[in-house]
Amino acid sequence: MKIPSSQDRLPHSFYDRDPVQVARELLGMSLLRKNRGKWIGGQIVETEAYLSHGDAASHSARGKTAGNASMFGPPGTLYVYPIHAKYCLNAVTQSPGIGSAVLIRALEPVWGLPEMQRQRGTDERSRLTRGPAMLCQALGVDRSLDLTDLVHSASVGIFQSGQMPTRVCRTTRIGVTKAKHRQLRFFIDGNWYVSGRRQDHRTRPTRPNQIAIS
Repeated sequence: MKIPSSQDRLPHSFYDRDPVQVARELLGMSLLRKNRGKWIGGQIVETEAYLSHGDAASHSARGKTAGNASMFGPPGTLYVYPIHAKYCLNAVTQSPGIGSAVLIRALEPVWGLPEMQRQRGTDERSRLTRGPAMLCQALGVDRSLDLTDLVHSASVGIFQSGQMPTRVCRTTRIGVTKAKHRQLRFFIDGNWYVSGRRQDHRTRPTRPNQIAIS
C-alpha cells in the first residue's frame, strides 16, 4: 500500500469537533511516525473518546493540571501520557481550553513492519500494535511528542487512507473504573488488531494469514 502524501494529512478542522464524532471518523485513517528517516505505521482500527464534561473517566475531569495540560491544547495536537513505563497517544479535539481527546487504541500495521518489530522486541506480528501502549512502543512514541501538531509535524501525522470501514462497532471503553456505562469506544468489526474483548465483535476476528511488509 502506498504511503499517503502530505495532501492527505487531516486538517485542524477535522479535530475541531466533538470527540465522539472524531473517534468514529478516525477509524480507517493512517497513523504514521517517521523513524530513522522512514515512515512507519498503519491503519487506525480502534479509538476511544474522552469528553470534557460529564465523563469521570476523562483526565480532564479533575481540571487542568501540569500532567494533563496538553489535553487542553489546540485541536489536532497530541496529548501523550505515561502508563506503566509506556505511553498512550491521544489526538486533542475541540477548541483550546476544552479538554477533550481521542485515544488511539490500536493499529493494523502496514508500513515499516521490521522496524516496529525491532522497537517492540518481538517477531510476533499479530501483537505489534494491538493496544495503546503496544502501538506507542512500536512507533517509538514517547513524551517528547506531547503537544506535537499532527497537521504540521515532520515526524508524526494522521492521513486520509481512502479505505473507510463499513462495519463499525460501538461499546463501552476498556480499563476504565469510572463512567463505565458510556459507549465511547469505536472499532472496526472483525479486525484482528483490535485490542480487548473479543466478544464485543459482531464478526469473529480471524488471524491474518499474511501481513504485508512495506
